[in-house]
Amino acid sequence: MLAMNYRGPYRVRAQQKGEPEIEHPNDAVIRVTRSCICGSDLHLYHGLVPDTRVGMTFGHEFTGIVEEVGSSVQNLKKGDHVLVPFNIFCGSCYFCQKELYSNCHNVNPEATAVGGIYGYSHTTGGYDGGQAEFVRVPMADVGPTVIPSDLDLDDAVLLTDAYPTGYQAAEMGDIEEGDTVVVFGAGPVGIFAAKSAWLLGAGRVIVVDHLEYRLEFVKRFAQCEIINFKEVDDMAIHIKKMTDWLGADVCIDAVGCEAAGSALQQLTGVKLKLQAGAATALHWAINSVRKGGTVSIVGVYGPTFNAVPIGNALNKGLTLRMNQASVKRHLPRLIEHIQAGRIKPSEVITHRFPLEEIADAYHMFSSKLDNIIKPVLIPPSIRH
Repeated sequence: MLAMNYRGPYRVRAQQKGEPEIEHPNDAVIRVTRSCICGSDLHLYHGLVPDTRVGMTFGHEFTGIVEEVGSSVQNLKKGDHVLVPFNIFCGSCYFCQKELYSNCHNVNPEATAVGGIYGYSHTTGGYDGGQAEFVRVPMADVGPTVIPSDLDLDDAVLLTDAYPTGYQAAEMGDIEEGDTVVVFGAGPVGIFAAKSAWLLGAGRVIVVDHLEYRLEFVKRFAQCEIINFKEVDDMAIHIKKMTDWLGADVCIDAVGCEAAGSALQQLTGVKLKLQAGAATALHWAINSVRKGGTVSIVGVYGPTFNAVPIGNALNKGLTLRMNQASVKRHLPRLIEHIQAGRIKPSEVITHRFPLEEIADAYHMFSSKLDNIIKPVLIPPSIRH
């Protein structure tokens, strides 16, 4: 089969690999129909995630058609068209019982924090991902969800990560009616977080980024205010000026470890790797939120040290909430929002690439060329 092959930082290519097989009675093999490149895939691409091994196939956002199921799979059958949450989870452990699917205790022997994730290095279990023609799906009875017949496939693939992550970012903010919400980052997750903030009762939504085309996109999609941080001297003071000198009620970090905006953070976190990425957006969130406010973090950071102003958070009495999204928990509500016409997730898709052109797709997305917001990969078997 054709699959993305990681060869080292900034080096990916489409190559032939062996097709996956059933390895456990609860596995399924899925023929991929859509897969996305996520902003967090770029952290892998840039060499910032530990234990990302040569030969790995990335891709944690995908849909596909069930080709084969293991002997114990009861909830799927050959021919089902499914969306696959990026979380790999057992459904039965202590954490899954609490719907903390991203923290499943049984699927990632490499860590005691995050559970399994498709195509996201051996720190999340070493599972190959869906930027390929076929993918093995473990725990197939609990993860995949059959796509409703009235749901567009391009909308469905955004339900595997980007939309649920943006929604959970807003949900973790504990938004109350009329709250001012500031979202740092106008990538797909930040865009969905801004849109979801309105659905959860926000009275004002502000999005911060430095790329004008992304800011204009989120302004149209989420009907929000925008700030280009390159035009701001001090983010906390700027936000306070906009909020009667109190600060925002909720700040959301939808950027993570490659945030621009601070030369020192870039040097120590990205260039020298003395900390687990540049925590610029997290600094801004903690310093821009009001006393007693909430900071929600969904931007990806590594499992090692970050220089974070925890003293400011303590003395301001902040609530910090964070996690990888537990996609399955949100799907019923998010599918309802789509079916009711409140949101059209596929509107964020700006580019479609044949899987064969994956190197060009990563380069374009990484370099933010051609006003790219969200790229989707189409395997050759789907085009024939």
